[in-house]
Amino acid sequence: MKSVLYVRNEMLPERSPPLSSIGVIGWAKKNLFQGWLNSTLTLIALFLIYSILSNIVPWLLSPTWKASSLNECREINNAIKGGGGACWGVITERWPQFIFGFYTRDQIWRPVLVFVFLLITIAPVLIDRLPRKLLVLLVIFPFVAVWLLWGGSIWPQFCSFLGLFIGYYTWRSLKAGADRQIKESKLSLLTKHPFIPILLAIVVPILWWFFLAPAVAGILTDIFPLALQELPSRNFGGLLLSLTIGVTAIFFSLPIGVLLALGRQSNLLIVKVLCVWFIEFIRGVPLITLLFVASTLLNIFMPPGTNFDIILRVIIMVTLFSAAYLAEVVRGGLAGLDSGQYEGANALGFSYWQAQRLIIMPQALKISIPGIVSTFIGIFKDTTLVSVIGLMDPIGLTGAIRADMAWNGVYWEINIFIALLFFVFCFSMSRYSMYLEQKLQKKN
Repeated sequence: MKSVLYVRNEMLPERSPPLSSIGVIGWAKKNLFQGWLNSTLTLIALFLIYSILSNIVPWLLSPTWKASSLNECREINNAIKGGGGACWGVITERWPQFIFGFYTRDQIWRPVLVFVFLLITIAPVLIDRLPRKLLVLLVIFPFVAVWLLWGGSIWPQFCSFLGLFIGYYTWRSLKAGADRQIKESKLSLLTKHPFIPILLAIVVPILWWFFLAPAVAGILTDIFPLALQELPSRNFGGLLLSLTIGVTAIFFSLPIGVLLALGRQSNLLIVKVLCVWFIEFIRGVPLITLLFVASTLLNIFMPPGTNFDIILRVIIMVTLFSAAYLAEVVRGGLAGLDSGQYEGANALGFSYWQAQRLIIMPQALKISIPGIVSTFIGIFKDTTLVSVIGLMDPIGLTGAIRADMAWNGVYWEINIFIALLFFVFCFSMSRYSMYLEQKLQKKN
């Protein structure tokens, strides 16, 4: 009699899942056509998307890149079956002006070189694998960029950079002397007042810049006349102007914002009150108001005959505006830390600045990365507000371009091109922020 097994004694071979549950078909069935309501909404959405794209895509694909005027664009579009389309000839003809402002073609190499130098400078900040010694370029870049963009003699910029070197050497020498005296158990003014090296490291460069640097720069200019053609600020415009203001504000506003955040949490009453007043005042005033102050009122408070460059005034105001918002972002990161971090730093015997540099601030900045990058993106986009005070940023250039009778009436094409330029930079910052967050989470 044959026995019957009630338990399987061998495994069945694996089968591939049905095609209706995997791949594109499975995803669509699960997310787009799950039930009659979901399927109806999907079909309506597809119809709307098709209706929009069927009108936009032919307009965008207009073959008018070689047109030299709006009338020529219309002739080309009318000759094509279906009629109208975009007039991209304005972008082909005016893109150097959108990017470089009013620089002549023989001087365009200067902003291009600055942009390449900028990429090399920020590479060690963005990429961990590069040597940390390259961070010294962060100190050199501003002086080189100013010389290349504005031109003139190289020696004033060299003397300005030399002031930073003098300040650093002053601090390092006094700090080494104080450490040596502490090891030898000697009492002196440096050991009793450890803030003196920092104070002198600030005062000595200021004295150098105001009293000695101009004379030294003049002597070096007479001996070695190394100079570029001077280009006034009115030559700045387009994306170059936005990058100059935005990058400078980002570069300087972060350290200022960190100091303001620490000052707001300080136990020193005067420091705390000043930081709170500054932050709340800046955050309570629109940026456009500060730009009007920079363009019209700031020169009133300067000595007679002072030539305070308009772009420099705008950079100062945008930097202070960004620093106030970053201070609150960093303060939020500091508030997100547990009190045990501060107690642990005290238990290890760290000084206030050692604790901030090694324990507190790295964690606070990590928490604040989304807010910091959002502020950077907002500041870069807000550089377009300078058009209201007469500066020719990409938005300001649109009026100048439409003033040409050949392109009078072109609107959408110019604004789409400007939007694309800003999207590339803002989206890049956003994606790097996400990459940095994921990278820091993996390290934990």
